[in-house]
Amino acid sequence: MKRHVLIFGVVGGLLIAILQYTEYRFVIIEHSVELYGALVAILFAAFGVWLGLRITRSREGIRETVVVKEVLLPAPALQPFAPNRARQQTLGITARELEILTLVARGLSNREIATHLFVSENTIKTHCARAFDKLGAARRTQAVRRGKELGLLP
Repeated sequence: MKRHVLIFGVVGGLLIAILQYTEYRFVIIEHSVELYGALVAILFAAFGVWLGLRITRSREGIRETVVVKEVLLPAPALQPFAPNRARQQTLGITARELEILTLVARGLSNREIATHLFVSENTIKTHCARAFDKLGAARRTQAVRRGKELGLLP
């Protein structure tokens, strides 16, 4: 049994070698230009890898050390913000205008504020205009800055 396996292996190997040789001759004769180009590309790639390794090996002695320390600080006791009610009454700003001004300070658009409060966008524009007039502001950013200065916004 081992003998038959050995004979089949040798014959199969010879047949494969003959096929490879004939295919090799065909490939060499028909595609010599492509093989030459591939050989040149392989040589340049190998040279590039060798050069890259040589350049980076010389820098292995230089190392950078980055030390990161995480310092935990105790959180200050947060007290809920309470707007300055006396200033609010002095300026005549209503609770709804202050609520809308707070949402403006969070960066919401008129449309987002209207959706949040279940009112129309025109209602929000009216409240904003009145609050801006009472604060003496022409733009949203001025109104927010002024509201923070007066203690109306956190």
